[in-house]
Amino acid sequence: MPSKARKTWQIVRRLLLTAIVGLLIGGGIWLLSGNDDSGSKGTTDQAKSEKPSGDAGPDDGASPNGDADAEPAEDADPTEEVAELPPIVCPPDVSGCVSATGRVLYVEKVDPDGDGDAHFVTASKEGVTGPGITIFDVRADLRPDPLPGVGDLVGGAGPVYPGHAGQKQIEVVDFAVAR
Repeated sequence: MPSKARKTWQIVRRLLLTAIVGLLIGGGIWLLSGNDDSGSKGTTDQAKSEKPSGDAGPDDGASPNGDADAEPAEDADPTEEVAELPPIVCPPDVSGCVSATGRVLYVEKVDPDGDGDAHFVTASKEGVTGPGITIFDVRADLRPDPLPGVGDLVGGAGPVYPGHAGQKQIEVVDFAVAR
């Protein structure tokens, strides 16, 4: 019986791990798709700003092409700031160096081995760890204060090594956060 229970637990663990990875990838896709300037968001904003001018009559003073209405709508939302990272460049003396950027999906603030480093799972176009996912292992001396949170843009460069579960991750020698 113990072996049957062990097999059942292994199956449940694998299913949970698969579900978590699926959520991380789905969340990464969602985060990456929300930051595309050429995507449907701009089209929707443009359609909203042009709709009033299209419905307006010729006697109400609206501009015929709707440009006057579009500019204030874009300037009216000061909460949307474009986060920028400084260039992340691999130092020439680091062999096997890779650089990547991504939006944070998960932060491991306390590392189980107690060495003070932090880990960031990100939705990344570079996909170092897996398709659309990059994990950054940030040493204690490079650890930013305060730590970035979910949705923040981060970038790092360093050699790729296996993590404690065998996953590929960047052990950063250079790390930056866009705030």
